[in-house]
Amino acid sequence: MPGQPLPLPPMPGQRLARGTGRMLRSMDHAVLTEFVPARGLRVDVISLGPKGELWIVECKSGRADFRSDRKWQGYLEWCDRYFWAVDGDFPVDLLPEDTGLIRADAFGAEILRMAPETRLAGARRVKVQRDFARAAALRLQGLCDPDAFIAGAF
Repeated sequence: MPGQPLPLPPMPGQRLARGTGRMLRSMDHAVLTEFVPARGLRVDVISLGPKGELWIVECKSGRADFRSDRKWQGYLEWCDRYFWAVDGDFPVDLLPEDTGLIRADAFGAEILRMAPETRLAGARRVKVQRDFARAAALRLQGLCDPDAFIAGAF
C-alpha cells in the first residue's frame, strides 16, 4: 500500500546494512547488499561512489558474529576502502584499527573512523564495477519483471 513503511529487516546484520546503505546513499554512493565479488566471498554491503571508488562494509551484530568471520581479510583485495558497521553496544576494541568503523542502526549510520584507502588495480576495478552493474541491473529487472527469471526464459 503506498505510503506504508516497509517492515524492518528481521536479522540484526540486515538492519545494520539498511542503515549503512542509507548513509552511503546520502554520500551519493550506489549501494548493493549481499554482493559476491568472487567465488566463495559474499560481502554485506558494497558501494560505488561518484568517482568510481568501491567500498565494502561488513556488518557485525556482536562479538560471536565477528569472531566467527574467517573471510573478511579476503574482501580487502576487492575494494578501495574497507569498513565494519556495528551498533552502539558492539565492543569496538575487537576491530582492527587499520579498518574503517561505522556506527549504524536500521535507520542510519555515521562514519566514526575513515578507512585507509588502498586503490584497486585497474583490471580488478573494471571487473568489480562490471559485476556491480550486472548485479544491480538483474536485481532491478527481477523487481520489474519477476517472470523473466523463470527457467528457460533466456
